[in-house]
Amino acid sequence: MEVDVFNHEPDGYVCPFCRLVAGGDDPRDPGAQRAVVHRGELATAVISPRWWPKNPGHVLVVPNAHHENLYDLPARDGHAVHDLVREIATALKKGYGCDGTSVRQHNEPAGNQDVWHYHVHVLPRYAGDDLYRARPLPDFMAAEHREPYAARLRPHLESRA
Repeated sequence: MEVDVFNHEPDGYVCPFCRLVAGGDDPRDPGAQRAVVHRGELATAVISPRWWPKNPGHVLVVPNAHHENLYDLPARDGHAVHDLVREIATALKKGYGCDGTSVRQHNEPAGNQDVWHYHVHVLPRYAGDDLYRARPLPDFMAAEHREPYAARLRPHLESRA
C-alpha cells in the first residue's frame, strides 16, 4: 500500500521528542527526563510542558521512532502509541481522580500541529473545566512542577506491566 506523506518539518529540524526518547533534554525544556512517565519498546509518555489552566499534568504519548504525523505513522508504532494512550487514560483516572479524559492529536499546521513528531495528548478532564474554550498557559511548566504528576501516574502504569 502506498502512503501519502505530507511533511512540514523544516531542513535541519532538531526534534525535541527524539531528543527526549534518546534520554536527553531540550533547551526549551531542561529536566524533561524527570517528567517521563513510561518508556516502552516502541512508545514513550511524558508529562507535557504546556498546560491548560484547569487541566494540569496532561500527558504526551510519542512513538520512539521519528514519524512526523499520522499520514506516515506505521501501524506497529500507531498500535503501540494508542495502547499506551489507553493505559495513560486509565492511570489519569486512578492517579488524578479526574472525572474523565480527552485525547487529541494534530496533523500539519492547519491542523494545529507545531512539533514535527507524531504525538497524542491525553488530558485529565473535570466537570466544568471548559477545556475547549481555554487557551494553554503561555509558558512551559518547569520539570520540577511536572515531576509530582509523573510520580502519581507511574505506580498505575507499573502495576499494568
